[in-house]
Amino acid sequence: MNILYCGDQGIKDGLLISVLSLIKNTSEPLNIYLLTINFEDSKPISDQTAKLLDELVKKKNKNSFVKKIDATKVFVENLPTKNMDTIFTKKYFKPCAMLRLYIDKIDELPKDKLLYLDYDVICRKDPKEFFDEDLERIEAAGVLDIYGKNFYHYNFPKTDYMNSGVLLFNMEECKKSNLFPRAVKICQEKRMMLADQAALNKTIKKRKLMPRKFNEQDDHPKADTVFHHFSNNFKFWPFFHVQKVKPFQIDKVHNVLKIHEYDDLFEEYEGLKTRLN
Repeated sequence: MNILYCGDQGIKDGLLISVLSLIKNTSEPLNIYLLTINFEDSKPISDQTAKLLDELVKKKNKNSFVKKIDATKVFVENLPTKNMDTIFTKKYFKPCAMLRLYIDKIDELPKDKLLYLDYDVICRKDPKEFFDEDLERIEAAGVLDIYGKNFYHYNFPKTDYMNSGVLLFNMEECKKSNLFPRAVKICQEKRMMLADQAALNKTIKKRKLMPRKFNEQDDHPKADTVFHHFSNNFKFWPFFHVQKVKPFQIDKVHNVLKIHEYDDLFEEYEGLKTRLN
């Protein structure tokens, strides 16, 4: 099972919890790729972090591995310029979030299926059903964005705006359609909110919408939830605000979300986090 995470050393805590959740829920070999950069304030995922994760996945299955890949050169040569040069876009622009738009240029990555996960995604059940989904003539499979689906439509009136925190790519089909270079080009020419997600939704023409259980974005998972995505949520009481709770903010998970089902993961994380560097 080919898994991709993108980020800098700042995602290390969420990354550890997410990988631990994968190990817990599947015995299949995990080929985990960490795409990272050294750019401005973004410092790359450390070798020590990658080594720890590699040790953990190999304990469960000796054929698993974690591989760190430096994408700095590719990123710098193809900067998403329009989303880097204003106060507004800099507030929301995160260089590492854009890295998945460059995966066609990374030779070390698989050429068939690749499952992208955000660092704030916890796996609750075996992800094999999702990974094994038939993607013949499909570029990517994903789940509707719980907010964006109400505002953005690329095949109007069909509801088709996908959340980009959990995406299963058919790399062969994506390369045929030149999907990723087209997404980067959009980011170089047009300022957008959540530019990486918007660019992917604009360029993915052959998509497969999957059940919500494969990317539950609500605060609380359902009984059948496979991937629980700790995305930002709008709250209206006692006043309008954006609620941000990430898995490694354990006190908030307990006290704000009232979730305790991940306590075994959190206990394991607490015992290992000092080895992240």
